Amino acid sequence: MNRIPNILACIIILFALLLSGCTSVVATDESLDMLQQQPEARLLGVSNAVCYSEYRSGQHPDLGKGAVYPTEQEILEDLQILTRNSNFRLIRIYNSGESSERVLKVIRENNIKVKVMLGAWIGAEVSNHEGCEWLDEPIPQEYLDTVKTWNQKEVLNTIRLANQYPDIVIAVNIGNETLVKWSDHMITLDAMISYVRQVKRSVEQPVTVADYYWAWLEHGQKLAKELDFITVHTYPLWAYKDIEEGMSFTVETLLAVKRVVPKHRMVLGEIGWATMGTEFGDMAGEQKQKRFYNDIMAWAAKKNITTFFFEAFDEDWKGNNEDLQKDMGGAEKHWGIFTIDRKPKLVMHDKYPDLVPAKQN
Repeated sequence: MNRIPNILACIIILFALLLSGCTSVVATDESLDMLQQQPEARLLGVSNAVCYSEYRSGQHPDLGKGAVYPTEQEILEDLQILTRNSNFRLIRIYNSGESSERVLKVIRENNIKVKVMLGAWIGAEVSNHEGCEWLDEPIPQEYLDTVKTWNQKEVLNTIRLANQYPDIVIAVNIGNETLVKWSDHMITLDAMISYVRQVKRSVEQPVTVADYYWAWLEHGQKLAKELDFITVHTYPLWAYKDIEEGMSFTVETLLAVKRVVPKHRMVLGEIGWATMGTEFGDMAGEQKQKRFYNDIMAWAAKKNITTFFFEAFDEDWKGNNEDLQKDMGGAEKHWGIFTIDRKPKLVMHDKYPDLVPAKQN
């Protein structure tokens, strides 16, 4: 997920719709049938799933000065929360590094009833300083060459983990928002296809790529041919749509993708609603998150579309990487259905009543 300025968002949405060949984005009953999938299209046979990042306060991936990872006990606590009452049986993790390997180890050793869509994190191989509004200058070629080496190691590690944990890893995803026009970690389409082919030759699990819906409108016809299913991201809030337009925007964007790749099964890899965000003002909030979560999950169940809600827990390391305590009201930190201290937000109150904080007098 990335922040998109309002004007840029409008321009790209218009571009995307033109690419889709649609003269209108209004969904008709007939067009909605395009999104109906068979039950077997769902991953693990479920529609409700969740994106999981394991970092708590004071923890983070390597931001240039080293990583601070959670303990196995902390990961175990997270997984026990998420699988309580069989609420989530499928999670998505984004890379195949040390901490992700720890997640898989904890699942196996503790017999946690959850499966994983495993990710390979792919870093920048292209300097997208002209397309990404928060890149102030070109990325040095020397750094890009180094990242290519890192990416190959990550792909090999993903293959290793998928083969080491075939009872847990049910699908493999390569990259996350690397092809969309505003990505700060962009690679070429040909490079992505090369990675996909390498992984498909080496694992038994189905292989996918996760990207924002604009990327599928531009690259979908060529990329989808290489994949077992497509994984689409869409966020009404980042298009500055309030809750009344949340579902209609979501359906319209997915329909636009489906028109480009009509024969491929679809997974919704990221969708969510922030509970706080200086970028969104009153459009963010726990009441609206609850409504959107319930609406999208009910819709996904009817359409047989596996949907990874973004995300399990708030992540306060995101946003300002220079000073993690700055901009604590920024939306990047507040997409969780649980707080950073693992307390359920309003959307989870009825599912986790014993974890709901006591009301203050």
